[in-house]
Amino acid sequence: MALEIQWWQILVLTLYAGYQILDELQLFSALNSPVFAGMLAGLVMGDMTTGLKIGASMQLMVLGVGTFGGASKIDANTGAIVATVFSIILGMTPEQAVGSIGVAVATILVQLDILARMANTFFQHRIDTAIEEENYSAVETNFLLGALPWALSRAVPVGLALTFGAPLVEKIVEWLNGPLLWLGDGLSLAGAVLPGVGFAILLRYLPVSKHFPYLILGFTITALLKTLFDYFVGLGGALAEGVEGFAMGFNGLPMFAIAMIGFALGAIRFKQSSEKSAARPVQQASATDAEQEGEIEDDEL
Repeated sequence: MALEIQWWQILVLTLYAGYQILDELQLFSALNSPVFAGMLAGLVMGDMTTGLKIGASMQLMVLGVGTFGGASKIDANTGAIVATVFSIILGMTPEQAVGSIGVAVATILVQLDILARMANTFFQHRIDTAIEEENYSAVETNFLLGALPWALSRAVPVGLALTFGAPLVEKIVEWLNGPLLWLGDGLSLAGAVLPGVGFAILLRYLPVSKHFPYLILGFTITALLKTLFDYFVGLGGALAEGVEGFAMGFNGLPMFAIAMIGFALGAIRFKQSSEKSAARPVQQASATDAEQEGEIEDDEL
């Protein structure tokens, strides 16, 4: 049974879609990340778990993707918003929503990203003219107006998709779960695989060959601790059922603990590198002094 999206939900998500690209261009906070976009969309729609799953999948998909100069990349943030909303209101699985909606929307938004860049040049030329005329108030005004093409390039498609797109997406979901079930299963599989592709891209650009012991150690520690904590959780569940009055709770290993282990290893590596960098000038200075002393001794001889 499909749920109905309320006007205030459309308004909040449309405003956020316009804001997140400005945040990405200026502030660079976590508010412009796909995982936050999915979380916010899930919170607004009343299912944060689904939003986090879709946002995390989109985040991992673009984990190793970057842009240089005027290059455009797929808009995973907008894809996470739209995929989360339709996944919740139409009852789609997160994997299917990522594969059939999230990736498609993120790819289409590349064209609107280019359109926003082209429209923004109008204000850039006006700024150039204002600088030549030393009209600095006009420079400030046009700088602020330059945010409009960027914000509208995300807010308008999201607003239209959430307002008018539900019937179309509902029909697509019916076909994916009916006559085109094979395609729906394929899209679900693709949605599950895409985060692994993003992680592989990230490993391609990281200095893995130089620091591969840390990579192996991180995966090994994570696997061992997860197994260990799974045993504790199972033991706790058995005790809770068999021992009357046993009230202690057993939870899985929090991701924060794994992150802190990684942070500790990174800090150790950074400290070692800093110590080597600090010692190198001293060694060079000692070598120079020795050479100078040797030259003096040769001259004396």
